[in-house]
Amino acid sequence: MRWRKKFDLYLDLIRWNRPAGWLLLLWPTLAALWVAAGGFPGWHLFLVFVLGTILMRSAGCCVNDVADKDFDLHVKRTENRPVTSGKVGSKEALLVGAVLALLAFFLVLTTNTATIIWSFAALAITIIYPFAKRWFAMPQAFLGIAFSMGIPMAFSASVPEAMGWQAGLQNSFTSTVGLMLLANLCWVLAYDTEYAMVDRDDDLKIGMKTSAITLGRFDVLAICFFYLVFCEVWAYILHSKINQFSPCNQTSSAIDCDISGNRGFDRFKQWLHLDSR
Repeated sequence: MRWRKKFDLYLDLIRWNRPAGWLLLLWPTLAALWVAAGGFPGWHLFLVFVLGTILMRSAGCCVNDVADKDFDLHVKRTENRPVTSGKVGSKEALLVGAVLALLAFFLVLTTNTATIIWSFAALAITIIYPFAKRWFAMPQAFLGIAFSMGIPMAFSASVPEAMGWQAGLQNSFTSTVGLMLLANLCWVLAYDTEYAMVDRDDDLKIGMKTSAITLGRFDVLAICFFYLVFCEVWAYILHSKINQFSPCNQTSSAIDCDISGNRGFDRFKQWLHLDSR
């Protein structure tokens, strides 16, 4: 049926059969949500950020395909995308993207004022990113910013609306947020540079700028460095947060620490099915 074929084209447009994209975007967002809340943030925020992430990544794909349709024709991996192949028109793809972004905005409206403010910045970066490949030698860095917008939004959303929008914005400008942004930027630079290495020959022919081209023969070394920074920063964040919420802090006695530690180890053994009792 005609509507079925059109629906399948829309699913292909938003990369529904390739969920790696929104999973890469979702991981840092949920990590920030957990850290901001000091644990499970509640079903409302969890669902808002999961669904919002999927919707905005899908909307970004629509904008990206329209912006890159003339370039994608010359790249083997992208030449059959719906917009590039002419199966979906540019205006139609942008309309689909607008609907998806509007649905995501409705979800944001259920949070607080500070998060709504952040959502406009996230939308602007989503629209601008596809054109960064024409201007910047390292567009993957711009992608890192786009894929990190869920981090400050998670921290602002964790503040009750009753405390005011200023408190929400203030909570999204802490040192922890800054470190998480740095870690995620390095993570995106690492994996997307690897991704760009696949298209390097085609990108050189059409004049597209990527980190794989810019880094040249130092690409693998740079990727290792980015991963190292990512791991080191996250290790520091988790270490500080574990110490912050640990019962074995300075106000706890040595006996309390020992009891808590033993209970935690017993549960860990049970989870691994190593407990012989």
